[in-house]
Amino acid sequence: MLTDRPEADPGEGEGAGKLKRKVYERELRKLQVALCHMQEAVKRDGARIIVVFEGRDAAGKGGTIKAITERVSPRVFRVVALPAPSDRQKTQMFLQRYIEHFPAAGEIVIFDRSWYNRAGVERVMGFCSKAESRRFLDLCPRVEHFMIDGGIQLIKFWLEVGKQEQKRRFEARIEDPLRQWKLSPMDLESYRRWYDYSKARDEMFAATDTDEAPWHVVRSDDKRRARLNCIAHLLNLIPHKAVKREPVTLPKRSKDEAYDDTLRNRRFVPEVY
Repeated sequence: MLTDRPEADPGEGEGAGKLKRKVYERELRKLQVALCHMQEAVKRDGARIIVVFEGRDAAGKGGTIKAITERVSPRVFRVVALPAPSDRQKTQMFLQRYIEHFPAAGEIVIFDRSWYNRAGVERVMGFCSKAESRRFLDLCPRVEHFMIDGGIQLIKFWLEVGKQEQKRRFEARIEDPLRQWKLSPMDLESYRRWYDYSKARDEMFAATDTDEAPWHVVRSDDKRRARLNCIAHLLNLIPHKAVKREPVTLPKRSKDEAYDDTLRNRRFVPEVY
């Protein structure tokens, strides 16, 4: 866990007050070890956990989710990032396509955007009517109550990035060929409609920030610090005791069927590096 505030350093191209890479990597490793311990407890206890990630475009949701999941088992931590609904799904009950991805025992499902699309992008971009958006905000706390009452632990994170930092990140995407795929027409429209999204966010919080399913807001102008803070808080929100593992030693290889198993005359990938 982070007990002391990690060092900050301007760093070349990183901005004043940003976390040093070495400090970030050191602290991230500690947290990822704790996540590995936590996943063993989740499997042992048969817990069912949903973690929702929402926030402004370019707030760093994808990078935070990657930091959480890159060292744990995909059989325990399952990421769900649904595309736009199909014509058939548009005729279903709104939450239906999300419910089918809910966790079984021993699973943590991370939603990279979620049913809260209805309160955000769908509302702002006119993909749903105002009446549909109001109905969603009215029903959502009740649906989440039934989820929690049914034994699911629901954790909701909102990543908040400032106007200037979002502008800087969008401009970086425009210039960097490795990040241009991240920039969509929807991103540009969300940039233009900053205050529309702010109003939608505030109304969403007012309706759905409940005692049993609160929103946890992460300041993300510094991506590294945001990832560490988010993971540390996630670990605090999921009570767990480390699972004691028995010592493991590698067994001797059997020589009963031994033969010369050296690969020959196969299509090896050229060693160009």
